[in-house]
Amino acid sequence: MRDLSSSDLLALWERGHSLHPLDRGLLVLDAALPGTTCANLADWPIGRRNRALVQVRCACFGTQLEGWTSCVACGEKLELDMDGRMIVEQGDGPEPARDETVEVNGRSFRLPTSRDLAKAITAEDPRKGAMLVAESCIVERAKSVTWSDEELEQVGASMAMADPMAEILLEMRCPVCGHQGESTLDILAFFWAELESMVKRLLADVHDLAAAYGWGEGEILSLSDRRRSLYLEMVRE
Repeated sequence: MRDLSSSDLLALWERGHSLHPLDRGLLVLDAALPGTTCANLADWPIGRRNRALVQVRCACFGTQLEGWTSCVACGEKLELDMDGRMIVEQGDGPEPARDETVEVNGRSFRLPTSRDLAKAITAEDPRKGAMLVAESCIVERAKSVTWSDEELEQVGASMAMADPMAEILLEMRCPVCGHQGESTLDILAFFWAELESMVKRLLADVHDLAAAYGWGEGEILSLSDRRRSLYLEMVRE
């Protein structure tokens, strides 16, 4: 995995701010993983993609993830504070192979990829989305397939069991109402929110140093974080 500099992260944000989240995820991994392409990354099982995104996030911003969610029972704001390394270890078993399949009612399904999710997001309701994923992942396509709610649920459960990192679930307990449950961590949305916040701070730093010393953006971004911080301390005193 390649270390991403401040310049890399700024360029990443510029390229990805107008893209769909699925495409942002591929863009992040393409930047951090030499020798890969977005086309190849789009064929990774979602769990493999998520694990890699957690690793990139930890490399860029540290292992501690802090954020907020809401209790589904009472709406209380709950603080999230977790170690990204623990999230990776939760799915630290053998990664599912690209050609791994699950069997449901005599039909074989490969594991969903970013390409399959791209089809599902066009659906008007969750059931239609689940059906699109199942139809996209079925290995031997039939001319006509009728999907029952039970079968779609079985397909989804089998895929989740085979690729546990495809959905990162966090156990939550509300201190106000006592409700216990699980919350889904959207690691890409989490990473991108932190990236946008970092970019805003970085651009503010560039503005202050450029105004004070007349340096260009490239010169400022080429400074080490420590040296840039020292210059900023002097400027803002």
